[in-house]
Amino acid sequence: MKITVAIVDKGGKEKLYSPLIEHYSKLIKSQSQINIIDVFDKKIARAQDVSAQMAQKSYSDALDSYLSKNSITIALDPSAKQLNSEEFALLLKDRGDVTFLIGGAYGFEKDFVSKCNHAISLGRITLSHKLVKVVLLEQIFRGLSINSNHPYHK
Repeated sequence: MKITVAIVDKGGKEKLYSPLIEHYSKLIKSQSQINIIDVFDKKIARAQDVSAQMAQKSYSDALDSYLSKNSITIALDPSAKQLNSEEFALLLKDRGDVTFLIGGAYGFEKDFVSKCNHAISLGRITLSHKLVKVVLLEQIFRGLSINSNHPYHK
């Protein structure tokens, strides 16, 4: 299995979250290939200064190349359905490629979300992008553990 997490984020090492991101990435690698891609450029930075709509469009443009017929695409969207861990695990079960897409501060355009195979919410609260990355990676590892009957979930 190959998992990609593409996120609108400036990236870079950060003292607090980087060790957790590395920790969960290492755990995931025992069961799956994982690739984390931070996407941020001048176009996104300028768009965020103009308006929420322009920012959303810039996120869609930046992550559009990750919408693939060869991969199950899952957008994180606060207005989408919230899943429990078992339901989340089903998104990963018996899949070849799975791509998670995380927009910027203003979220995705509705049209972009509709192009994805699934949209899920990690909750209605607002989290920093680096924390979302950690929470998502932990849930990916938990989901893989559920699917392989690994005791981590219990």
